[in-house]
Amino acid sequence: MQTDIINDALIKIFTAEKAGRYNVTIKPASKLLGKVLDIMQSSGYIGEVERVQNGRGDLFQIQLRGAINRCGVIKPRFSIRRTEFDKWEARYLPAQDFGLLIMTTNQGVMHHYDAKSAKIGGKLLAFVY
Repeated sequence: MQTDIINDALIKIFTAEKAGRYNVTIKPASKLLGKVLDIMQSSGYIGEVERVQNGRGDLFQIQLRGAINRCGVIKPRFSIRRTEFDKWEARYLPAQDFGLLIMTTNQGVMHHYDAKSAKIGGKLLAFVY
C-alpha cells in the first residue's frame, strides 16, 4: 500500500537516474504528481512525460536525461512565508540559485523562483537539484 505517491515517484526517478536508465514508469498517477513532473520537465531535469490511461490508476512514462543529482520530498510539509525562502534554500539545496524547491500555493503548484517573483508563500512539497 502506497501512502505517499510523490515520495515513491521521486525515489523511483532518482534510483533509475543513478542506475543509468533512460526511462522509468511511475504508477499510480495523480494530478499533483503530474504537476510536480511538469515543473521538473520545464526546468530541464527530466525529458518527456506521458500519462498512459490504463483504467487502473493510470501511469506515467518518463524519459530521463541524467540531469538529477538528488531529489526527494520534504516531510513534514512545512509552511513558509514569502520572506523565508533563503532559509529553506540553504537547508535543502546545496548552493544558492542551484536547484528547485517545489511548493504548493493558493495559485497552484510552482517552484520557489515563481513564488518569489509573485511574492506568495505556501507549503513545501519537494526539492530537486
